[in-house]
Formats: sequence, structure tokens, C-alpha cells
Amino acid sequence: MNERIYVCHTYYHVYVTFLKELNLPEMKRGQATLVLSRLSNDFENLKARVESTGLFAQVLEFDEKREDFFPQLAKLRRDTGSFLGNLKNRIRFTREYARLEAPYVPVDFRKYKDIYVYCDSDPIGYYLNQNKIYYHALEDGLNCLKNFDAARYDNRGHFGLKAFLSRRLNLIFVQNGYGKYCLDMEVNDISAIKYPCPRYIEQPRQELVDRLKVGDRELILRAFVRDKARLERQIKESGKVGDKILILTDPLCSLEVRERIFRDIIKMYEPEGTVFLKPHPRDELDYRRLFPEYPQFDATLPMEILNFFPGLRFRKAVAVLTEIKAIRFADQVVRLGEDFMDAYEDPFIHRQNEQI
Repeated sequence: MNERIYVCHTYYHVYVTFLKELNLPEMKRGQATLVLSRLSNDFENLKARVESTGLFAQVLEFDEKREDFFPQLAKLRRDTGSFLGNLKNRIRFTREYARLEAPYVPVDFRKYKDIYVYCDSDPIGYYLNQNKIYYHALEDGLNCLKNFDAARYDNRGHFGLKAFLSRRLNLIFVQNGYGKYCLDMEVNDISAIKYPCPRYIEQPRQELVDRLKVGDRELILRAFVRDKARLERQIKESGKVGDKILILTDPLCSLEVRERIFRDIIKMYEPEGTVFLKPHPRDELDYRRLFPEYPQFDATLPMEILNFFPGLRFRKAVAVLTEIKAIRFADQVVRLGEDFMDAYEDPFIHRQNEQI
């Protein structure tokens, strides 16, 4: 039986996977399988770069399919007008979705001792639970449940019953620790979560970073930095600038409104120093075309990687909804938050936790 397999949907997931593997004893490295799901992210040539590090025994790509890829599922999502009717459809949906996803799964998960899945709300969660395969879940983003408890939000109304039907009977599927075959769910900080689940286990990400050796950090840079020479040149040139403000983008609302948001943020903070932009890996707004006058870092780079460059320092880093507690390269961090977003879209959209 193989040792470990990780299913990742974002660059951040792969970054945390590197941290976890590099915190293992040397003799255990190089034995895990890394699966890159193309469901919501274009990993460009990350597969080849990860393979070049030798940290994983195998790197696979997963053509994971959203539910709208299967038109026959649509009828099972329609509101029947009754709780029992909707529940019956959801039970059927859960089973059928797992069955339809099976042909696209690139590996036999039963051959692995430990399975780690980020964001098990994606199809892989349905597949593993319906096939009675035990796995470990991991939080989608740093402290993401603090800002958006997706399991409780998606299952508003009779949550206790729905959690029971998932966790005990496996009739439906509820993500983030409530699936019957989810052994546990790893989070960064349990104290930040308003409604903790008994299956949450805490592993602070900063502890994993602090235990890295110099060689480990170089290995991470080799995997995640597409053009290290260019990035180092950017950092060196930025060092000649006085006060620097880094603005981190978010894949928020419509592209038109998103452009307005970041134009307004730039206008707010430009008087304080030279503005730099770091687009979010899943942000599809073309910042290089729309904001060519501002220096920009590679969008595919997880922002945490910037912590590994000692010569990089900002006076302030600003984000809208992104969790920024992992930033060590700025003297001050600002998260504008939900109050700021209220001016740009209906608060109902981004204040999910308040609706639980």
C-alpha cells in the first residue's frame, strides 16, 4: 500500500502540502502522490516544476468535473416545494454525482494509507464518501472557516439533521468534517471558528514554516517561482523605493465592479507610497492591461512565498477579504473586510456567516 496522497485545487493547497511533506523526517520524503485538480485552477507548468524537486513520488492531474458538466443532475437540484421532496432529490444527487465522477478519477485511492483532500466540498468529497473511502480534510484557505463556514451556510435550515444524514448515515454529503468517511479536518486556528466541529484538528501553518531549513525553502522556491531571476530583480529594484504599499487582489464580484474596487483602493493608498500589485491566483481580471503603470508580482505565486525573500519589505499590505495573518514581509497589514465591501455589492453576498 502507498503511503500518502494529496488532492489540491489551488496553488495555496500545493504550498501547504509542501510544508507538510517538508516537516516529515528525511526518510519519509519522496513517497507521496500529489494530485492537481483542474476544476477551478490553471496550474500551467506547475506539474513539471514540482516533479523537478523530487519531493513527490508521483504528480498527477485530475480532470475533476463540476456538476453542470452532467446535465442529468440538473433535475435533482430543482426545488420541489417540500423539504422531504428536496431531501429525496439530494440523496439521489449525492449518489449519482459520485457515480458520474468516477471515470475521471485518475488514481485508485484505496491503494493509499492516508488521503488528504483540500476543499472536500468539490466532487472528490462526494466520490470518496459514496465509495466508502476514509480521508483527512484540510481547510481550503488560511482561517477560511472564520470568514465563511461553507458547511453551515450551504446547509442553512435543519443543519443538525443534515449533518446527521451525512455524518452518520452517508445519505447526503456535507463538507468540512461532516462526511461519514472524513476522519478529521485540519485547520490553522480552531479558536477563530465560531462553530467548531468535533473533527477539527489544529495545525498552525506558521509552525510548519518556522521548522523549515534553508534547503527546504529553496526547494519551495524552485517549485513555485516561475522566473526566479526576474522576481529577484523586481525585489532588488523595489528596494530602491521608499515607502511601498502592496495591494493584494481578490476574485470578488463581477469583473467590472472588481476593477472599480481596486482603482478605488489604489486611490486610497497611493498617497502613502509606491503601489505594488499582487493579483490573486484565481483572479481573472487583467491587471497588467488595466493597471500597467504599477509594478506587479506573478499572479500564480502564493503570497506566502514572498515571506521567503529577506530583501523584500513593504510598509503596508492591503487586502479586501483575503486572510493576511501569514504575511511577514510588511510592517502593517490591513484587511478592509465586509464593511468596505458593503459599498460595492449587496451585503447578503459576502456576509455569509451572519446568515447561518
